[in-house]
Amino acid sequence: MSNENGDLGWLTVGGSPRDIGRALGQAGRAAVHRHLLTAPIWGQVNAPAHASRVARISDVVRQRFPAIWAEIEGLAEGLELPVDQVMAWNCRGDLLASAPDGCTSVLLPGDAPVLGHNEDGLPFFRGHSFIADARPEGAPGFRSFCYPGSIPGHTFAFTDAGLAQTVNNLRFTGVEAGMPRMVLGRAVLAATTLEAALAVLRGNSGSGGFHFALTHVRDRRILSVEYGAGEVSVSEVLAPAVHANHALHHAYGLGHQIVTRSSADRQARGDALIAAGTTDPIAILRDEAGPGLPIRRDAADDPDDENTLATVILHVGKAGIDWRIHDRRTGDAAYRGTIAC
Repeated sequence: MSNENGDLGWLTVGGSPRDIGRALGQAGRAAVHRHLLTAPIWGQVNAPAHASRVARISDVVRQRFPAIWAEIEGLAEGLELPVDQVMAWNCRGDLLASAPDGCTSVLLPGDAPVLGHNEDGLPFFRGHSFIADARPEGAPGFRSFCYPGSIPGHTFAFTDAGLAQTVNNLRFTGVEAGMPRMVLGRAVLAATTLEAALAVLRGNSGSGGFHFALTHVRDRRILSVEYGAGEVSVSEVLAPAVHANHALHHAYGLGHQIVTRSSADRQARGDALIAAGTTDPIAILRDEAGPGLPIRRDAADDPDDENTLATVILHVGKAGIDWRIHDRRTGDAAYRGTIAC
């Protein structure tokens, strides 16, 4: 699948976890070395003060999720970087209360639920990010947005087992994480049911904060799941809703989080659009109006240092998932397809 004139690549990978990680690393190596290694955020997560904590977390991942650890080792090999540095980068939201990962999700429940999502990240990754079309050994295949240098599962994804997932950063404060939130996102991609996905999170919730919107072709509830700091809060979505990147129902998060101006403005604007009767997900996610900072983010001076790099719309029905991925602020989808489940 090609998108020669667009901003978003496509990478088909398969094999062992180490093989997949190595291919992901090779795909992102040039962008990581050109842009990320000189960015302040790389130095922050790789500060010596975090080294012992990263080592402890690495031991936990190695024991509980050995396949994901092998994928991270392969990622480091492909990036030609030390594995401890790559691991620290993949723990950025566990080491720092405020990491540059934003995002907005639209949740539309019904007999055929719809998830929509803006993937907002570091602007210098525009043109270097890609969709990983992964065929792992012994696990469901999946398609996931990937940033150079990161494992899949912490953005948007949809799987051959019928799971659809969108992910928002939650900026929890005061968390001493023992498990990386991104590793949990990667583990959820192997789940074949909503309950199996929740079991992964409930068994390993001592992480930084994330919000997942989850649904499944055989269980078409939409679940809004906020987890981290040892707590998993699950709320079934019964009416159209928007979720920006701050906690709305997580007890710890409501009292211990950073809500940036952009996140607050995107939530308020999304709520207002829903209240006014707008339920077209692409119209919401491309919205640039409103009194505050916009939902669709393209400003060079964005205060959170984030821009919208891709937008996904996932229609989940009894027979499968119809999907389309946009990489521009206007126009048709860059990629589209159907997964029969």
